[in-house]
Amino acid sequence: MLTHLRRSVVMAIFCVAFFGFAYALAGTGVAQLLFRHQADGSINSKGSTLIGQNWSSTTCPGHPLGSCVFQGRPDDLGPYAANPKNDVSGGDNPLVANGVSGESAATNLGPRSKVLLANTEELVAYWKARGVTPTADLVTTSGSGYDPDITPADADAEIPMVSKATGLSPATLRALVARESSGAELGFLGSDTVDVLQLNMALAKLK
Repeated sequence: MLTHLRRSVVMAIFCVAFFGFAYALAGTGVAQLLFRHQADGSINSKGSTLIGQNWSSTTCPGHPLGSCVFQGRPDDLGPYAANPKNDVSGGDNPLVANGVSGESAATNLGPRSKVLLANTEELVAYWKARGVTPTADLVTTSGSGYDPDITPADADAEIPMVSKATGLSPATLRALVARESSGAELGFLGSDTVDVLQLNMALAKLK
């Protein structure tokens, strides 16, 4: 009886020590050693490449705010922006932003929703005021609420705006978008994408 009890206690202590501590520390150590950037959330001084952010408030002297950079999905833009007074977190902030706890979710507004129609019309007007003929992605939110990517077609649609605000030629910007684009996963899953943060960091080097 005591022998079985002692073995059970020793086994329990071993499992807790090995699987609860040693294994976890070893995994963390390997991740930090070989994949530190990814393990730390792919974060750099400008933000994370895994989480979208709001670029609409970027200062553009002599031009509308946000027109000198590429912008992502409108998860935290216009009618979907965070509003602390109304306790609305907005998209693109799964943790805490603007003093409001974030969340990840779609709007769940259906095709017959008058709110969805009004929001979309507001976003279309926003883009047209900046000389952009928006794609569907640029006037609809992502399913997660903080998508960091857009398609190359979305980025190309924004080129007239960025070109006018930065003075860079459309040809230069098209080459930049092509260079920063990534192919579909495994060559066939999904579509080509452009990480907006990485695209704007590359744009900053050109400017």
